[in-house]
Amino acid sequence: MLLSELAHVRSGDKGDTSQISVIAYRLGDYPLLAEWVTADRVAAHFPGLACRRVSRFELPGIGALNFVLEGAMPGGVTRTLALDAHGKTLAMQLLSLDIPDDLP
Repeated sequence: MLLSELAHVRSGDKGDTSQISVIAYRLGDYPLLAEWVTADRVAAHFPGLACRRVSRFELPGIGALNFVLEGAMPGGVTRTLALDAHGKTLAMQLLSLDIPDDLP
């Protein structure tokens, strides 16, 4: 299954950093998101980005994960030569992340 079946996203960008929040549609799905949507998997989902670091912050009370992708937009969002590297585009692309659907 795709991440888009379990969650929606919000995003933003500032300088060379993109921020993506992944928010579960149902609070009961948050543990699954916390297990499978890791900083390493998010970084691997964007192999073309030269992020210095991908950090994950957990917000279990609202069923959300927040990812900070440092260096995702070299030169800053208004100067990067990357095509469609804005936070909104990256967030929408993250929704295609595969989540195992054969979990117990």
